[in-house]
Amino acid sequence: MLRIEGRGGAFCDGASRRSFLKIGAVSMGGAATLPLSDLLRAEGRAGRSLGHKALINIYLPGGLTLHESWDPKPDAPEGIRGPFGTIATKVPGVRICELFPKIASRMDRVSVVRSIFGCEEHHDGYQCTSGWLRPDLRTLGGRPSVGSATWKLKGAVDPGVPPHIGLGETKYASYAESGSAGFLGEAYQPFKPHSSGRYAGSYAFTRNFSLSDMKLRGMSLEKLQERRTLLASLDRLKRQADASGLLQSVDGYTQTAFEVLTSGRLVEALDLQKENPRVLDRYGDGRPYAHKGDAAHTVNHNILLARRLVEAGARSVSVSYGSWDHHSRLVERMNYFAPRLDHVVTTLLEDLDQSGLLQDVTVAVWGEFGRTPRVNNKGGRDHWPRTNGVLLFGGGTNAGQVIGATNRLGEDPVSRPVHIQQVIATLYHNLGVDTMTATLTDPNGRPRYLLKHRDPISELI
Repeated sequence: MLRIEGRGGAFCDGASRRSFLKIGAVSMGGAATLPLSDLLRAEGRAGRSLGHKALINIYLPGGLTLHESWDPKPDAPEGIRGPFGTIATKVPGVRICELFPKIASRMDRVSVVRSIFGCEEHHDGYQCTSGWLRPDLRTLGGRPSVGSATWKLKGAVDPGVPPHIGLGETKYASYAESGSAGFLGEAYQPFKPHSSGRYAGSYAFTRNFSLSDMKLRGMSLEKLQERRTLLASLDRLKRQADASGLLQSVDGYTQTAFEVLTSGRLVEALDLQKENPRVLDRYGDGRPYAHKGDAAHTVNHNILLARRLVEAGARSVSVSYGSWDHHSRLVERMNYFAPRLDHVVTTLLEDLDQSGLLQDVTVAVWGEFGRTPRVNNKGGRDHWPRTNGVLLFGGGTNAGQVIGATNRLGEDPVSRPVHIQQVIATLYHNLGVDTMTATLTDPNGRPRYLLKHRDPISELI
């Protein structure tokens, strides 16, 4: 909830600004989105450009099994190859799991990396948003994510739209990780319009918005600016006694909040009621929601919202989708989740293409690690950080490729191993950030490269 109080009288609350600007936890309640006219879509089909580069990072909480997705092993022994068959794809000689027929039919428009290493055996989307392990530079606040770092380096496309946004609430904060600001501070944390705050834990400082509250109530813009000026004056006095930098960070957050409130563009982007009904129907809603466990629902409209948000000006949108920690009931759970992922990913691909945005928006689909080559005695697969995979498309990425390979059982990369940070470096590259040279200054004044493994995947760029 973000609201401006409309009372008259003196504005003086000591050291607190809570009676003036409040950020709270309010559920979205219903579907939400932006009105895009048919005329605009017609322009998109004619080759409209987004005007900036953007990323939609679809995080699969729990870790997708590669044997039952992009790296099947049909010739492996029983107990390794798994319960599903394979299917030919649009790329000659490339087969994937039979659960993904729509992606198979569009394989010439996507790319897959099968040989990612460098992952950690922790359920944490931090790896998929930053490339780093969470303990790295923890004493300084941690490493910034792609969204936060790009925000810092390139600024906002539109002052009324946060450059870095997270969608998809889960029970545990690490499963809903949208990309921490790390040592950049709270001013660069992702905005989370769907969060209720119930499970925020130690990551409770989030931006929680609802459509009904993101409006000026009984206050003119002129009065708002008067209070803003007074607030700035009070902050200057406070900062003189502040050695931690916290007030400066909060002031940056407040600046963004003002811009969001007075612009209304974010509100429009979240208003799905005015989306073309045919587009809504194509995405579907992902229901019935089942097998949520401790991960995320299959909210297909969050994927549509991601497209709308980057179209409105966001540089990076992370979406938690589904529950993939399948230690048991692998057949049942993959039969439920895989078709939904297959549908929503290909719908996004077609939507971006038809809107003329595919060259500007990179999409990554992956989890924090792979799963064991051997099916366990509960009919599932356990954690396996020694190899991972990612599906990529858009953003100018070279399509129709399978990069790298694992051994016959799917245990380890055996050709073209790709460090997880090289995937992140590729995402940065597509966003217009040169990871070979770009640095961020940490709180101690030391310049830090964005990544240790700074070279993007050459086959993709």
